[in-house]
Amino acid sequence: MVNAFPSPSTDSSPEPSPQKPSVLSAYARLIRLQNQSGTLLLVLPSLWALTLASEGKPDPILIAIFILGSFFMRSAGVIFNDLADRSIDQKVYRTKHRPLASGALTPLQALGLASLITFFAFVLVWFLNPFTMALSPIALLLAAVYPYAKRYIHIPQFILGVAFGWGSIMAWAAVRNQLDITAWLLFAATVCWAIAYDTIYALQDKEDDLQIGVKSSAILFGSYDWLGVGMFSVLTMLFLGMAGWMMELGPMFYGGILAISVYVIYQSWTLTTKQPSTNYFQMFKKHVWVGIAILLSFWIGFV
Repeated sequence: MVNAFPSPSTDSSPEPSPQKPSVLSAYARLIRLQNQSGTLLLVLPSLWALTLASEGKPDPILIAIFILGSFFMRSAGVIFNDLADRSIDQKVYRTKHRPLASGALTPLQALGLASLITFFAFVLVWFLNPFTMALSPIALLLAAVYPYAKRYIHIPQFILGVAFGWGSIMAWAAVRNQLDITAWLLFAATVCWAIAYDTIYALQDKEDDLQIGVKSSAILFGSYDWLGVGMFSVLTMLFLGMAGWMMELGPMFYGGILAISVYVIYQSWTLTTKQPSTNYFQMFKKHVWVGIAILLSFWIGFV
């Protein structure tokens, strides 16, 4: 789990090192512009919350704000990650060509871009109600803290889940101007979901992480990684089901959640056999579709 916040921002192959890199292309690679899986995984829990809190009729303006906000915060997050990990990235084949690790950009340049992106994110926040505005600094704090979690916490994926789940808390507050049990159920589901899919992602870097000495759930679970992923996947579905029950959703929601549960349990079972690194990345990417399927299940539950 060498890549930190947000882990789902890179792919399983080494990042390209162009022959004649420009500053603009280096900035684009720094924020992973070519790969938006991380943005999608960050925004989906917010869209779940917007859909549930609005009873299936989310405000298009709020949707746009949270999509843009997720892009900005994910971009800032990967910059914070690369600043924290630039010396580590130099030792890992998959990440040694990242702009900060390779010297294509300086830390000062990266901080300048992060500051600009963070400013744009907080401009968006001013379009939300005061309660949601008050919650927003926590999102920035989590983005800044997460890259260091793997140095001290055996399941740093938990902090990733809290960071991603905070978007659902803000989205719920943006609609209802309060927080209730359903919002926290969505938050808990997001934390468990992130632990599940980021453990799969971390399996790519397990050997490197062991040599470098950083921590991850893939290392903690050891040969029982399939069980860890399966357990947190099931917890995700249970929390989502409880959220749907609290909102009195119809039977189509439960049919969707059941189908998704079968898939994630099957995916967990495949981990009982060691996979090539590229397989882990492809399994991880499929969680974008899992998140979309959950969103659709919430929506059709109101039909």
